[in-house]
Amino acid sequence: MRVRIPLGESATFNPMALRSEPVFLYRRLADIDRQVLGVGCLSTSDSPVLDPEGRAVDWTFGHLCYHFNHEGSGLWLDHGSHTEFPRSEWTVPRWVVEWSRGEAVLHCMPGDEQAAREFATGLLAPKEQASPVVALDWHCLTDRDTYLQRAQSLMKRIQRGDIYEVNYCIERVANERSFDPFRAFPQLLEYTDAPFAAFHRRGERYALCMSPERFLAMDGRRVVGEPMKGTRPRAAERLEDERLRAELATDPKERSENIMALDVMRHDLSRIAAPRSVNVEELCGVRSFPRVHQLVSTVSALLADGATPFDAVRAAFPPASMTGAPKRSAMRLIDAMEDAARGLYSGALGFFAPDGTADLNVVIRTVLFDASNGRLTLTTGSALTALCDPATEWEECRIKALSIINGLGDAR
Repeated sequence: MRVRIPLGESATFNPMALRSEPVFLYRRLADIDRQVLGVGCLSTSDSPVLDPEGRAVDWTFGHLCYHFNHEGSGLWLDHGSHTEFPRSEWTVPRWVVEWSRGEAVLHCMPGDEQAAREFATGLLAPKEQASPVVALDWHCLTDRDTYLQRAQSLMKRIQRGDIYEVNYCIERVANERSFDPFRAFPQLLEYTDAPFAAFHRRGERYALCMSPERFLAMDGRRVVGEPMKGTRPRAAERLEDERLRAELATDPKERSENIMALDVMRHDLSRIAAPRSVNVEELCGVRSFPRVHQLVSTVSALLADGATPFDAVRAAFPPASMTGAPKRSAMRLIDAMEDAARGLYSGALGFFAPDGTADLNVVIRTVLFDASNGRLTLTTGSALTALCDPATEWEECRIKALSIINGLGDAR
């Protein structure tokens, strides 16, 4: 049983204090005013350890890569990844810091209180004045002509009925050994105000995730998914911004994308849900973020007897918004068409808490950095349907990439 140490109200989070920590995961849950940070490693496993009631035995933080469920399915994209994370890794941290409703609390093991307090002193210190992040020279691995050709090929598969929708992604790369993730993360978070952001380190590998999308949230036996499909940029002028928001809310193509992703998640959750418990709580709602408007639906379910929260994760993974419909067929085409392995991109970052809550995001709008070789990657995608224009989808990928590139101070 961990010791609970109150740290006071309005305590800030200073990422610079994590420089000496080789393993950590920070997650933001802005919609419920909660942040959690797991630091260090007491034990590691390939899945969360849950008790017979499905609750985490201890705080557990971790990630799932996109190919987590590929094994044994005939799906595997062997392009290699320059920022490899384990397929699935879950860590019981040494320390946990939790911010909720203005109060910060430190959780540590008995006998470790003094070291935990010393760590918290640095973590909650006023943020340093960050120097500008070094400019990065990004290169897209897939050029526009190749993207348009492949998009047309995928649309032919849609038109003949092989699939209804597919999420096609392209990767940008940069090389900069002097890149500082500890300065870049708070700069990106301030720029994007991403509600489900994450900052993850595993040795030399980092993920700076500005995700606007929740994959799954759990509270006891209740599971909630929030598939997101449909994007419009924000406009500086109020009337134009309202026009873009209204356009997104009523666009037939964007709504069809969203509803297909919702249907896939409904089907996935029904495999582990109690009878008649799957419920659509919101259909195609518009959520506005500092740089983009997004279309989001919400589906909930109650776990069936014998099913655990991680069973729900397995059933719904990879996230429906990042695959297509039917999911398995779309994933085979993704494996065939994309130029790079997705790795952690399109996966999930999150935690399971002893109080029965859990939250996993969708790893999008994310810079992956390998400090051992200075390589950075940034992947973006969009959904192709029978109604789409490939040139518009290329532009959507570019807008999503710029939402991160510009946040780093490099608008080229």
